[in-house]
Amino acid sequence: MAVPPLLQLTDLSLTFGGNPLFDGVTLVLQPRDRLALVGRNGSGKSTLMKVMAGLTEPDAGNRTVPPGLKVGYLQQDPDLSAFSTLGDYAASGLAEGEEWRVAAASEGLGLNPDAPTATASGGEKRRAALAKLLAEAPDLMLLDEPTNHLDIAAILWLEDYLKTSDAAFILISHDRAFLRGLARGTLWLDRGVIRRQDKGYGEFEAWRDAVWDEEDLQRHKLDQKLKAEGRWAVEGISARRKRNQGRLRALYAMREDRANMIRRQGTAALELGEATTAGKMVIDAKGISKTFGNRVVFQDFTFRVFRGDRVALVGPNGMGKTTLLNVLTGQMPPDSGEVKLGTNLQIARLDQNRSVLDPNMTLWDALTADPSLRSPGQSDQVMVRGQPRHVIGYLKDFLFTELQARAPIKSLSGGEKARLLLARIMAQDANILVLDEPTNDLDVETLDLLQELLADYSGTVILVSHDRDFLDRVATVTVAMEGDGKPMVYPGGWSDYQDQRPARVIESAVVQEKARMAAKPAATKGQALSFTEKHRLAELPQVIEKIEGELVKLSELLATPDLFTKEPAKAKKASDLLADRQAALEAAMDEWMTLEARAAS
Repeated sequence: MAVPPLLQLTDLSLTFGGNPLFDGVTLVLQPRDRLALVGRNGSGKSTLMKVMAGLTEPDAGNRTVPPGLKVGYLQQDPDLSAFSTLGDYAASGLAEGEEWRVAAASEGLGLNPDAPTATASGGEKRRAALAKLLAEAPDLMLLDEPTNHLDIAAILWLEDYLKTSDAAFILISHDRAFLRGLARGTLWLDRGVIRRQDKGYGEFEAWRDAVWDEEDLQRHKLDQKLKAEGRWAVEGISARRKRNQGRLRALYAMREDRANMIRRQGTAALELGEATTAGKMVIDAKGISKTFGNRVVFQDFTFRVFRGDRVALVGPNGMGKTTLLNVLTGQMPPDSGEVKLGTNLQIARLDQNRSVLDPNMTLWDALTADPSLRSPGQSDQVMVRGQPRHVIGYLKDFLFTELQARAPIKSLSGGEKARLLLARIMAQDANILVLDEPTNDLDVETLDLLQELLADYSGTVILVSHDRDFLDRVATVTVAMEGDGKPMVYPGGWSDYQDQRPARVIESAVVQEKARMAAKPAATKGQALSFTEKHRLAELPQVIEKIEGELVKLSELLATPDLFTKEPAKAKKASDLLADRQAALEAAMDEWMTLEARAAS
């Protein structure tokens, strides 16, 4: 018996602002589909996903969903005003007794469910929306940039969760490592047309380039034929008017076909200029420390940044990456120690919160109203690395149209806002770039170009990112902050850091801390277990069994003859991991005994 599709779109069309966003889209989603939805910024990916979710009505066509099927959509800007805490919002709509699902998702995502909604940041609201979606366990999940605002530990947890989920899902994401790990097929939205390839995301770029090469070939052939037919029309039609009307009509039809060919959007004309060359030593930090209350962010840290370095700060959210970044760049003083900045430094910053962008301001004003970019006496010009440029011309370099230049920033997609931020910092003369999550929402083509620019940039780059692929392609030095107050410096990017560091993975610092907190005896004897604690007590035997199995495998590996002489690095890594898993087993056993004692009292 054939399995019915989860969702079907038939001849779907939608027009925004007089231009068709997509036209004649037909798509069938099957159970267990795991697809990446890709396309250029502004191509309509998020809008198409909202149509799939039933939140946006198309101009024409049909959306069909079987009765009883549950479709979940990750809201980008959820309204939490009716709820006092993030956990209350995430648990809304769940059946009684299923609150533990929110607790489990919150732990993996790094969300504090007790945090008040009134003071929650945009990132916290996004994580609450993701926790809500996962807790609801829909049959089809529509995830628009789910890794935004997540640290690498949470991204890895989400990746593992989705791998083991029975649900079908569609992902929009800038994180190529995340897409490669999850997507079994690709939906490509390009100039209003949806194409599907049932291969992993790693095959997408070769497929895209092959499609474009074929388009270029067909366009060239049509142009050549049009030239030949045009010469015939001019030179010979007057002598054979009646006999060749059909050929003339064919010529008109070819011209119409050629006019209707939608040319591909170009690549943003990104360019980095460098101000006066900085000295060889850019930052010299000696024995710096920073503490907030009783929490030590970092202590006695010594670090030097040289001209041309591309430094990545990595670690779980809340470990102090932004604090260290601000101390190193002179935005915040250390509590102790000294930071010396090099000579002739000119810093350009990209803020992941996009706080410099007023949503009600137009793109034009966002450039010309900035004192650092304004051209003296010229309201229609912007200074680009010391040279005046017309606002429209400069915005076109970043793929914005003249119509968009006068539109409010709030009308832009997330990727378009990211491009506008790039336009702002790339107009500045700078020899040090400070980039906080620069990859959020960028399309593949713009991301590729940005990576190439940063790799070739003669100045210095300091960045915070949770994008593993981006870190591997850009970073020459990685500073890891793992929560112990002792940042560690490794040469290379993310993969190099993973190969060099002790076997304890980056997220284990957070996991072990939570395990230690959970294993503490209850303050009040006889206190009833919460729903979350009851669920945890039920799952701990399986957790303990899994860790014990891992210990057996590690012990067998370490018993391999000549392992320590032939593969010393592998042996050390296995030894460190064995110690880590033994500690995790002890913590899990303590937690189980504590909860079991409370349940029995």
